[in-house]
Amino acid sequence: MSERESMTYDIIIVGAGPAGLAAAIRLRQLCEAAGKDFSVCVIEKGSEVGAHILSGAVLDPKALNELLPDWKEREAPVHTPVTSEQFLFLSESGGVAFPNFLLPPALHNRGNYIISLGNLCRWLASQAEAMGVEIYPGFAAAEVLTNADGSVKGVATGDMGLGQDGEKLATYQPGIELHAKYTFFAEGCRGSLGKELIERFGLREGAEAQTYGIGIKELWEVAPEKHRPGHVVHTAGWPLDGATYGGSFLYHLENRQVAVGFVIGLDYKNPYLSPYDEFQRFKLHPKIRPVFEGGKRISYGARALNEGGLQSLPKLAFPGGVLIGCEAGTLNMPKIKGTHTAMKSGMLAAEAAFAALSEGREGGDELNAYPENFRKTWVHDELYRARNVRPAFRWGLWLGTLYTGIDQILFRGRAPWTLRHGHADHESLVGKTEAQPIAYPKPDGVITFDRMSSVFLSNTNHEENQPVHLVLKDSRVAIDVNLERFDAPETRYCPAGVYEIVRDDAGANPRLQINAQNCVHCKTCDIKDPTQNINWVVPEGGGGPNYPNM
Repeated sequence: MSERESMTYDIIIVGAGPAGLAAAIRLRQLCEAAGKDFSVCVIEKGSEVGAHILSGAVLDPKALNELLPDWKEREAPVHTPVTSEQFLFLSESGGVAFPNFLLPPALHNRGNYIISLGNLCRWLASQAEAMGVEIYPGFAAAEVLTNADGSVKGVATGDMGLGQDGEKLATYQPGIELHAKYTFFAEGCRGSLGKELIERFGLREGAEAQTYGIGIKELWEVAPEKHRPGHVVHTAGWPLDGATYGGSFLYHLENRQVAVGFVIGLDYKNPYLSPYDEFQRFKLHPKIRPVFEGGKRISYGARALNEGGLQSLPKLAFPGGVLIGCEAGTLNMPKIKGTHTAMKSGMLAAEAAFAALSEGREGGDELNAYPENFRKTWVHDELYRARNVRPAFRWGLWLGTLYTGIDQILFRGRAPWTLRHGHADHESLVGKTEAQPIAYPKPDGVITFDRMSSVFLSNTNHEENQPVHLVLKDSRVAIDVNLERFDAPETRYCPAGVYEIVRDDAGANPRLQINAQNCVHCKTCDIKDPTQNINWVVPEGGGGPNYPNM
């Protein structure tokens, strides 16, 4: 094994999303104010900052206002204030607009902005670098490093230039060890290292299992007469049945662009359900299709998101490190926003680390001030008020909606009880004999599209001759359990066509083929696989999607 080089910093941040970048900026702000110079390094597995960032996105500017109050003067890419909004309940052929004055306060968007979160992260990175933060895109953190006492020492980036069978190619470069007094993990939802840390340190003891959704998004350039800058639309109902949680969004940005997306809770039961195909047929609804007629689809992507809320938050600090942002699960589900909460969590962790470093602490201990202060802030209050909304939808769309109105309007989120989720998402599928197959319409190539043309638009690229980053713990389980009991649900829940059942010329001897080069890093397989047989690990840094404006 080649000896790895090492670099040492005061703080290492894994992931250049809103949480990681907000943490980096806050650390350097505190340094400047106190005349100190703690070193901060951010590593990012995407080819550039923003390449792997995907969100709706409507931004609540609360945390941005706190972090950089002069963001407008600094020309942040936050240009389109919400000017109008609509919430629709859809049937197959029509829909009813819910009166805005009856919507829960969390669903109101006046004062918010429609943005590209990827572009906001690119801008945040430029602000951080101007303050002295070192940012290295294209480097995937593949391993947690530990001290002799078991505390986190830092991370190591993955080796580059390995072939599919693990042999070293001519382009081989060993990974680099990055050592720090404290390491911030900000990989986003279902981070591979975060998953390992939660298990290693027992961070979920006393908390419920996280529950997730899969969000699939397209960016369109629409005809001028269809464009309403600042207009926000959310829907619930069709094409999902009443027992399946989910809904859609349409956000009108600047430059004739409309972001359209669909989110489905990954606790759905029917193994024949395809989130990708549900999204495509949603666009055919008579209240939705006219927006896109005469337009052009320009980008596509998918990403899992946390929906568990407060009762699913793990312990946030552990010896030598912290979880921040969606790595921890700070998204406010009923508000349909997580950027502001992610940024604030990063800022709080930064303040705790700065205080520890200023006291001369050498790292390896727990930054307990971070979770303590988290519980005292508006982030915790938001998540507390939101905690009962998502679990209420296990009763179905209509009872869940009724309960949400009572909980959010009557009790203002302060009901004297806390509902439980009750199970992990991978436990919810019923067997194929108990489920009804779903007939999806064929894509028309105008409004609806197949998976492969969509993956093409995501600019996804992986070096094909590298170890497969979707690892089966037991290859037999894919056939003996997943195919036999559930009719291979991975071929449907993956929004990128990664998983495929292939047979020999006689139609026998099925096997699971993994087209890892298609992967858009959404993490759905790692979450939804019914036997948890699929483990998502990082591929070579710089691979995956390259989202230009998502």
